[in-house]
Amino acid sequence: MLLLLSALITSLNLSQTRDLAVYVKKDWSDHALWWEKKKTWLLKTHWTLDKYGIQADARLLFTPQHKLLRLQLPNIKHMMVKVNFSDRVFKAVSDICKTFNIRHPEELSLLRKPRDPKKKKKKLEEAEEDDLELEGPLFTPGSGLYSKTMTPTYDSRDGSPLSPTSAWFGDSPLSEGNPSILAVSQPISSPDVLVKLYKPQSLLDKAKINQGWLDSSRSLMEQDVKENEVLLLRFKYHSFFDLNPKYDAIRVNQLYEQAKWAILLEEIECTEEEMMMFAALQYHINKLSIVSSDNHMNNSEKEVDEVDAALSDLEITLEGGKTSNSLGDITSIPELADYVKVFKPKKLTLKGYKLYWCTFKDITISCYKSKEEAHGTPAHQMNLRGCEVTPDVNISGQKFNIKLLIPVADGMNEIWLRCDTEKQYAHWMAACRLASKGKTMADSSYNLEVQNILSFLKMQHLNPDPQFIEPITTDINPECLVSPRYLKKYKNKQISARILEAHQNVAQMSLIEAKMRFIQAWQSLPEFGITHFLGGKKEELIGITYNRLIRMDAHTGDAIKTWRFSNMKQWNVNWEIKMVTVEFADEPSLSFICAEVDCKVVHEFIGGYIFLSTRAKDQNESLDEEMFYKLTSGWV
Repeated sequence: MLLLLSALITSLNLSQTRDLAVYVKKDWSDHALWWEKKKTWLLKTHWTLDKYGIQADARLLFTPQHKLLRLQLPNIKHMMVKVNFSDRVFKAVSDICKTFNIRHPEELSLLRKPRDPKKKKKKLEEAEEDDLELEGPLFTPGSGLYSKTMTPTYDSRDGSPLSPTSAWFGDSPLSEGNPSILAVSQPISSPDVLVKLYKPQSLLDKAKINQGWLDSSRSLMEQDVKENEVLLLRFKYHSFFDLNPKYDAIRVNQLYEQAKWAILLEEIECTEEEMMMFAALQYHINKLSIVSSDNHMNNSEKEVDEVDAALSDLEITLEGGKTSNSLGDITSIPELADYVKVFKPKKLTLKGYKLYWCTFKDITISCYKSKEEAHGTPAHQMNLRGCEVTPDVNISGQKFNIKLLIPVADGMNEIWLRCDTEKQYAHWMAACRLASKGKTMADSSYNLEVQNILSFLKMQHLNPDPQFIEPITTDINPECLVSPRYLKKYKNKQISARILEAHQNVAQMSLIEAKMRFIQAWQSLPEFGITHFLGGKKEELIGITYNRLIRMDAHTGDAIKTWRFSNMKQWNVNWEIKMVTVEFADEPSLSFICAEVDCKVVHEFIGGYIFLSTRAKDQNESLDEEMFYKLTSGWV
């Protein structure tokens, strides 16, 4: 086939001389043969056409491998990017992330733009054209500054992005006064932007969006992606490894942007108090971003100790990362013991919470009628391994509830715990979250989890002293800070007043801290990280997270049954009937039909999370691509 390509290129070069007086030699090195019928690139030039199975009547296209894509980033801005259409999507995304200086590209992937069924196709195309706010510059993957030495990219004083990345942008329009624009959050210019974007109305709508994830083990051309098509670059896997603002200026900002838009478009549920807290953080970040984008070029040598100290309290420890190796006191495991109100809902009963003396040892809660009976047999006992833990909190109403769904043979038992104070709630909630993963309070992440919960609650407090609240100004624009649900519920002036009141809790934060707090609060929401898919039954959904599978009620979102990856032996896919079967160590296997979605997408989510769980901080920056393909491709 190499001889065929050489002859083809010679023929093409000679054909140019018919139109040019002087022979001009063109570089054809990026071209390759594409077999349209079989949707296959003929990249093995040492193979003969016969070995590929090509007959004389086959139509082959001699085309460039690198083509233009309109890439929509998590901040909803579009960029023209030249991407290799013959590379597997996993490799193409890695190259894009190198260009944009985003570490850990394995967490991202490409998603087809969801179609709003309420909009006509012609109007939708017009809206897409209007939405292309950043048509340039043109980026070619591989040309970026991707530093494995991890030079800090944040200003240590105010958290604004530093300027050394200017070489990456070169002479592009984005380098004029602001070379690190992808690390700077840009305020939403108009409420019309929100109106144009698709908002899922139900869990079924969210599941339909997830049908659009591209297959990471196949190329763009193999998946019918056209040149100049709009694709969405998104954080696909909600397991953010080694997230460090000192090294991840762009990654942190794009994560913040994805979280912001998920909340504004109601892709994830949050309470009214949480919405006002998110709005206050967004308002604060917008103000600091305007200042930092004007001033961040005026950098002098600064100590990084300040930012290190500020970030020490903000470290985000996720399942994908490794916690500290500190063993602490290994002779004993911490315990909790206190009076807690317990409620077990039953059909045809109106009984409410009952006060028990509860002890939390290892991963088990024991309930006694009184403190004096704690040495006897408990009235109730609950093993929390594999349970679902959901907060139900209202700061103004002093409600601190914990909802537990505990796995049993025939489904899930529902138990509610009610705490009296924020401090008590934080300790019991942190212990429940760890116990659900099979960890005790001796784990080094326990104290950090308690502090994260307390700081999350603190940000939702109302400031009763009006003298510290800013006067309402025209620049607050609540229509761009809260979701449509609350715009319908309250007047703009009321929302503005509540945002400014909530702003007092975050007004002293630096830009870095505010973004990290926003991401951290996003991660604290009950629905965070659940990717929904339509199951075989109409009334059910399958949810996939970084550590478990959930069978869910399609209407309420309640968990029917949960299975942990840590207890999984293997999973298989029957490609003919689109059935995924997952086997577990000590419980019945799970089988479900992938309705309206390619089961390859579901298979890739399971394998992808297993792959991400193998990452360690002592590894180098390189990715084990072959291991990823083994776990996710299914047939390669």
